[in-house]
Amino acid sequence: MLGLPNGEVFLIPWTNEWVTEFTNESDKITSELGELVLAVHHIGSTAVKNLSAKPIIDIAIELKDFQLGKHCVQGLERLGYEYKGTDILPERHYFSKGEPRTHQIHMFLTGNIYLEKQLAFRDYLLHDNEALNEYQTLKETLSRTHQTDKITYSHEKTEFINKIMEKLGFN
Repeated sequence: MLGLPNGEVFLIPWTNEWVTEFTNESDKITSELGELVLAVHHIGSTAVKNLSAKPIIDIAIELKDFQLGKHCVQGLERLGYEYKGTDILPERHYFSKGEPRTHQIHMFLTGNIYLEKQLAFRDYLLHDNEALNEYQTLKETLSRTHQTDKITYSHEKTEFINKIMEKLGFN
């Protein structure tokens, strides 16, 4: 199942369908944008096996030049994405797809610190079962207590994420 209605927070148990969906979408993006894209990554909780997640596929795209993001808008619109600009989240072009939202793209300059943190956090959870279980419990609790408040749900995960980032050398 994919799609998170606006204003709702709920989690779905991890499913291999998310990997398939990411792979299919990545292929479409790469085919549409070609040389504009250096790499396409599956990020967020749907990228972490055995971690429940909001049913939205998060995709990170690396660009060799941040300004190339503007050249990607038309191609991504053909794939059903809506360009939200660069003011939604720091240092990225942001796109969303679907209503309810099924996919979101975070487009970064290669080497961007926010991208590096996303990849490092994902990889840490993939290799540390204790942290994965702790994060799973936190997410379950927060999703029950903040079913209609995505901002508070996200904000209250920050302390846990920052502790992992410190372990990984990000300050």
